[in-house]
Amino acid sequence: MKTLHARLFQNYWSPYLVMALAGLLSALYFGITGTVWAVTGEFTRLAGHAMALFGADVSSWGYFKLIGMKGTTFTRTDGWIVWGMFAGALIMVLLNNNFKIRAPRQKRRWAQGFAGGIVAGFGARLALGCNLAAFFTGVPQFSLHAWIFMVATAGGTFLGAKLVAAAWWKGKPVVIKGAFVRKAAKPSTVQPALGVVAAVAYAGLVAYLFASGHRMLGVAALFGALFGILIERGQICFTSAFRDLWISGRATMTKAIIAGMAVSSVATLAVILIGGMEPITKIAALSTLVGGLLFGIGIVMAGGCETGMMYRLMEGQIVFLPVFIGNVIGAGALAYAWDHMGVYDTLVKSGSKINLIDELGSGGALAATLIVLAVGFAVAAYWQKHYRFKNGFKKGEPAHAAKSTAVR
Repeated sequence: MKTLHARLFQNYWSPYLVMALAGLLSALYFGITGTVWAVTGEFTRLAGHAMALFGADVSSWGYFKLIGMKGTTFTRTDGWIVWGMFAGALIMVLLNNNFKIRAPRQKRRWAQGFAGGIVAGFGARLALGCNLAAFFTGVPQFSLHAWIFMVATAGGTFLGAKLVAAAWWKGKPVVIKGAFVRKAAKPSTVQPALGVVAAVAYAGLVAYLFASGHRMLGVAALFGALFGILIERGQICFTSAFRDLWISGRATMTKAIIAGMAVSSVATLAVILIGGMEPITKIAALSTLVGGLLFGIGIVMAGGCETGMMYRLMEGQIVFLPVFIGNVIGAGALAYAWDHMGVYDTLVKSGSKINLIDELGSGGALAATLIVLAVGFAVAAYWQKHYRFKNGFKKGEPAHAAKSTAVR
């Protein structure tokens, strides 16, 4: 039992296993609900509700008509996916005895995180999805826009890595006088006990949703918690998947995400064919490219993507609270700009929905997707093996042996 407990709660899980499970679960969730694992769409609705509280009539805004605003966050499946992810991550953090309030040493990190959240939120919704709906779950839906977004995000994180490496961004390092090594504190039993209570309470909530006839909400709440558990146990962050390539050459997270998308692509196609379902296809346009670039820059500025922000906030890293708020504000700003500032007419209107299944057939779409993913995996593996810091590594030292210098 001790060994099992250590494997489940004291040690983080393999990112390959986590992303493969996430890929299977996302395909299953699509098969049950007809929707995909996503978060920033709900962030946008939260912004809409907030603006409505201050008197804004958002009912006529084109973007809210596009994504839908019916009900509240607790009567929508997308809402329960978000809150379920927070809950699942928190439960695992408590069971792992890993909750601790952590504040950044540099005050500028508050403003940087907030600004990064705004840029990432705006970019994600401009592209009609973040690292989930326009990337991890978008590629397995065989939507062309996901590939554009993925390439653009990679470019954006490269630019973001250059930005955060600038001296004016990093500021002066904070030196603590009289630093000393403290003895490790004895593990507390309070947090694991709270984790058990939280798990039982949440299971009761899911059971209530099913028993009260809200089956889809129960499904979303359950899957949201499972996704939250996975991202926390695997420490999954799409920011590090890209950023670490440019900073340290590490590609473990990149390869794990690619492997997860490959698993999900096979499973999703099976769901589409067996269930006779239509894949979810988003508009591929200039907005996808611009949105991906902004999203990539924003998540590096913030120090984490939407998934990374969620479990890190549950760990007590409170600098991610302004990141979360910034995400919501950025998404709301895009919803306003969509109509009122001509974003739709300028960047979106000329685009179209393109799905690889329609263009290549189901077999061709899957083959093309897996081939491109395999090439991406091979490139990432080569990059990790041969990349060197310009000034950091000794000759012959493997890049994967170094730790990322990025501030989390």
